[in-house]
Amino acid sequence: MRPIAQDRQNHLAGAVVHEWRRCVLACGLLVAVACAPVLARADPEPADKKPLVAIDARMAGDENRVRLVVDFEGEPEFQLRYLAHPDRVVIDLPETVFAFEKNALVARGLISAVRYGKSGEGKARMVFDLAAPASLELADTSEEAAGSIQRLVFDAVAIDAQAFAAQVDASDWLEPDLKADPDGNARASGDTLTIVIDPGHGGIDGGAEGADGSMEKNISLAFAEALKRALEQEDGVRVAMTRTDDTFLSLSARVRKAREEEADLLISLHADSIRVRSLRGATVYTLSDKASDALAQSVADQENRGDGIAGASLEEAPEAVAAILVDLARTETRVFSSDLAQEVINSFEGQVKLINNPHRQAGFKVLQAPDVPSVLVELGYLSNPEDEKLLTDETWRKNTARLLAQSVHKYRQTILAGRQ
Repeated sequence: MRPIAQDRQNHLAGAVVHEWRRCVLACGLLVAVACAPVLARADPEPADKKPLVAIDARMAGDENRVRLVVDFEGEPEFQLRYLAHPDRVVIDLPETVFAFEKNALVARGLISAVRYGKSGEGKARMVFDLAAPASLELADTSEEAAGSIQRLVFDAVAIDAQAFAAQVDASDWLEPDLKADPDGNARASGDTLTIVIDPGHGGIDGGAEGADGSMEKNISLAFAEALKRALEQEDGVRVAMTRTDDTFLSLSARVRKAREEEADLLISLHADSIRVRSLRGATVYTLSDKASDALAQSVADQENRGDGIAGASLEEAPEAVAAILVDLARTETRVFSSDLAQEVINSFEGQVKLINNPHRQAGFKVLQAPDVPSVLVELGYLSNPEDEKLLTDETWRKNTARLLAQSVHKYRQTILAGRQ
């Protein structure tokens, strides 16, 4: 199992035991053009050298300008890059121990969020989410305290969206955590998160159909492609898809694909149709041996019948499925699936219509991989005219895919945080 998958087990093993002792089922953890495009002192030092120590940090400013100061024991060689969707600044460092107080860097003004930690073997990273497009007008280091302290100073200054886009293009981002296998395919290494996107239905199994003739299989594939593009904007992410065209795949084949790719996450995408035509909005499902409600059971029944449409065998799943379902309630896979589900809901909240109680559970066959955290995202319901209109809108699709990618990014940070 790759390192990040092993970390997933180690990180939550203690949490599962704690919840068991309390006799509570663990359902989840609620779940710039003004400067050079790449400002580099040097490449990060080899992993075998003594790590940097960041001993102090502070940030001050407003919506127009923010100054960031970080003090190091040793010269902080760094690389600076800009990324979009969401807009952010990334500072890559050699291996670094962040020894300052956790509340030293509090988001303010132009900076809407701050994250930092290990980003690979012998590497560290600081990420600053931007509340508005910005450029680092000043990026410099100086010696303090008779040379015993090296001070890194940045001034972030607000700029317009066009100028920021030019910075992103000029940054020439190269993902350091991806390597090519002998066939030329990108493979994950180190702290890379491998995500398998599963566009529901395909081929002879068209799925649901909207009043205007929209087919679920086409909507799920179009959204999967948009999500793939959005995820690939993130650092440390590798994406694969169970299907890239109008091809039928059995449910067990989709699960096998996730495991063959050594997936850290499986995201299955759907847009079903139900009898209650007034119901609309997104829902996030995770696996359970018992449905959380009648709606969840109805949706699961529809999706699990997919194999039968093409005459595929439903007996390809493991014989001990029932035992696995019970066991999942007590393992890190169930916890991490719920973690991701909650992150998706948090990202959608206030921006994408959600049904009441948007996190639900049922026995979806496509979510049954015992070692791959998985969620099924119902993007909306084709039985509702308003949802159908949104599901076929390219702008809505792009924006919603971006939000879903953000939730995956935040989920990844929780995994890496456990390695500090």
